[in-house]
Amino acid sequence: MGTDTQLDVLVRPIRDVDAADMGRVHAKVWHETYDGMISSATLEAISPKRLADLWSNYADRGEEHRHAAALVDGEIVGFAASGPARDDDAPAPRELYFVYLLDSWHRKGIGRLLFDAVVDDGEPLYGWIAENYPGGTGFYLKRGFEIDGAKRTEPFLGETLTEIRFSR
Repeated sequence: MGTDTQLDVLVRPIRDVDAADMGRVHAKVWHETYDGMISSATLEAISPKRLADLWSNYADRGEEHRHAAALVDGEIVGFAASGPARDDDAPAPRELYFVYLLDSWHRKGIGRLLFDAVVDDGEPLYGWIAENYPGGTGFYLKRGFEIDGAKRTEPFLGETLTEIRFSR
């Protein structure tokens, strides 16, 4: 097994010039994450270009929104964001919107770096995750969250997805 090489990971705010790369990575992450939860036809319809449009002005959202991209060898491999709670009955004032990471980069500490870039240590926070996302809850439990029993069914790409809430 030899020596562990230290990964050279850069975590920095998302920039407007990242939009095309963000769209490509976002589409791939959604394929990897939601395969088996929503139909293949719906997944096939996900356009990196359409997702890139979502990222084109992301950096302009204001300082209450915190966002980060993780780059390895100059390529974006994941991203995260948090901001003001979007739910009327929110259990905390801030919401973790997402931590997305390409499957091939899981379990290398990059998700933790992304999380730490958009969340203060011990900050009261909550978020939502797909109910049947394999391994997803473990990441949050390690960071002091608990699955608090709240559930919602959300429209997702024209289908529905059941999500569970985690909070701390």
